[in-house]
Amino acid sequence: MSTPSSPIEDPLKRYRSLQAALDLIDQGFTLIDNDLGLLAWNRSFLRLLDFPDTLAFPGAPFEGFIRYNADRGEYGPGDAAAQVAERVEAARRFESHEFERVRPDGTVLKVRGVPVPGIGFITLYSDITAQKRAERQILEHAAELERRVAERTSELRLSEAQMRLITDSIPALIAYFDHRKAYRYINRGYQDWFGLDPRRLDRVSAREFLGDTTYEAIRPNVTRAFAGEAVTYEYEARCVDGRVRTARTTLIPEKSADGAVVGCFELTFDVSELRRTQQQLAQAEKMEALGQLTGGIAHDFNNMLTVIIGNLGALRERMGDGEQAADFVDPTLAAARRGVDLIRALLGFARRQPLNAGAADIAPLAGTVVKLLRRSMPEGLKLEVDAGEKPLRAWVDASQLQDALVNMILNARDAKASRVTVRTAPAVLTPERAEELQATPGPCVRIDVADDGQGMDAATRARVFEPFFTTKRHGAGTGLGMSMVYGFVRQSGGAIDIDSALGRGTVVSLWLPVAAGAERADIEVEAAGAERVAGRSLALLVEDDPDVRKVVRRSLIDLGFAVVEAENGTEAMTILDHTPQIDLLLSDVVMPGPVDGREVARHALARRVPRVALMSGYAPGEIGNGPEGVPMLAKPFTQRQLADLVRHPARD
Repeated sequence: MSTPSSPIEDPLKRYRSLQAALDLIDQGFTLIDNDLGLLAWNRSFLRLLDFPDTLAFPGAPFEGFIRYNADRGEYGPGDAAAQVAERVEAARRFESHEFERVRPDGTVLKVRGVPVPGIGFITLYSDITAQKRAERQILEHAAELERRVAERTSELRLSEAQMRLITDSIPALIAYFDHRKAYRYINRGYQDWFGLDPRRLDRVSAREFLGDTTYEAIRPNVTRAFAGEAVTYEYEARCVDGRVRTARTTLIPEKSADGAVVGCFELTFDVSELRRTQQQLAQAEKMEALGQLTGGIAHDFNNMLTVIIGNLGALRERMGDGEQAADFVDPTLAAARRGVDLIRALLGFARRQPLNAGAADIAPLAGTVVKLLRRSMPEGLKLEVDAGEKPLRAWVDASQLQDALVNMILNARDAKASRVTVRTAPAVLTPERAEELQATPGPCVRIDVADDGQGMDAATRARVFEPFFTTKRHGAGTGLGMSMVYGFVRQSGGAIDIDSALGRGTVVSLWLPVAAGAERADIEVEAAGAERVAGRSLALLVEDDPDVRKVVRRSLIDLGFAVVEAENGTEAMTILDHTPQIDLLLSDVVMPGPVDGREVARHALARRVPRVALMSGYAPGEIGNGPEGVPMLAKPFTQRQLADLVRHPARD
């Protein structure tokens, strides 16, 4: 008596099972013969294109689907007969194609078709509506590769050669393994990824081509599949070309009539690009949140330091040069001013520090920094510049750029480097690279600070731009150096990136916008024309913080002003409307209520107030000046700085 054959050894049943499993996938599928007659399809095809079931049957003319679409206006306005004739003629050419199509209901379909020699033409339909929506929302396309494998062959008998032609044309890894975990089928994708020969299944071992570590990690998922559960999981796979891909695999169990699992269908996709885009988005969101938090903290501390420094300065003047002033007041003032430097660093990270940008020749700037630092480098450390021959002009704050270079070179020194090289060169940010860096594509100036030091691991690279993060010993660094560099570069409209690994050094790369054509003129502020700041002129002081208002009011009185106060923009504009003799407006920028300091300044200019000035501990988008050339004073400030500021009237 012969032994009954298992389901997997029956070719017809195996193919039917494969088709049934593929029918579970959301991707549409059609196979037509050389006469444009329908050989096979799946239900996703009918659902995605909203076709009635009656249109689909073995041998159905594909022209019928096209005519159905034309009659219901799927192809837009125009003669339906001409639309049908044009598309039928294109179909008869059996040319490979791939395009995206937007249906009237807004659904976006990706259509890919390839000829199958000796059979006809296979077409796959993918709903990519969600992917397109995600690309619009996050500036960085993040598209999950949907399952692309779908086919149903009706009652036709397909040979193994025919099935291979179909599955090999699909951009995914497709396989089947039996209850002994022996592979019975793999498509061409396994050859592309792992160098496996689909004709030598006896040599295919998942443990061997994945490696012991990866195999042990995914084995629990295989166990769940053999328990009857469809599972999806992700893992890292090293391929024959040296690439490490992030793979997403779905296992669909095949069950016999009695419910026993006799094997599994395996579908694998490459989701490396999706994962990389998601990581970039998460990093960008984290840095933006840190920047907002840092900017808000800096604003509040600047107000506090304004009160502290203002009162200590006044107290110091009243105490004179006595011993108590030197012992108590002077150290406190020095500590407060160090706090000002700390807040300035935080504002740098938050991209809210005032910049004095202009067209700057990068090579001389880099050369100056290297020349100054070379003497302070440890013996045996070689510091050099590779600037090329052509001048490179970037639109940047030269002083801030030099500070950034100093920070990066000193970091390289602390990484125990024996060689540090500062390279400058013209570069072009391609759209793909610009998207990775969250920057604007186009020509730029690239500056690399490369060292052969100890390098960084992945965890350090992920946090290197965060404020107060440092790998140096306690007391050896504030952790603000690279965060200042990051904020300066981003505020300048550029990008920054780090390439580093333990044991092979670090390269910090800056991309800065090229200075275009003619020099951009800086905003000029006209002088008041009189040396005397004020006789008994009337000043309007606008500040919502009462402690800050008290300090600034005293400074204005010391400068000879009579002072009228307002605690918000609405009150200030009312005073301006009813007090024409105001000689000076000094207003905070950020205040509660619907009217901010910039609007008050514009109102004062319209009322032709002779002197208009602004002050701020933090103002989004400020660049050192207010509207129409109104000067901006950064909190905290000294009485001398205030005196210098109010000498300048507003521009006409």
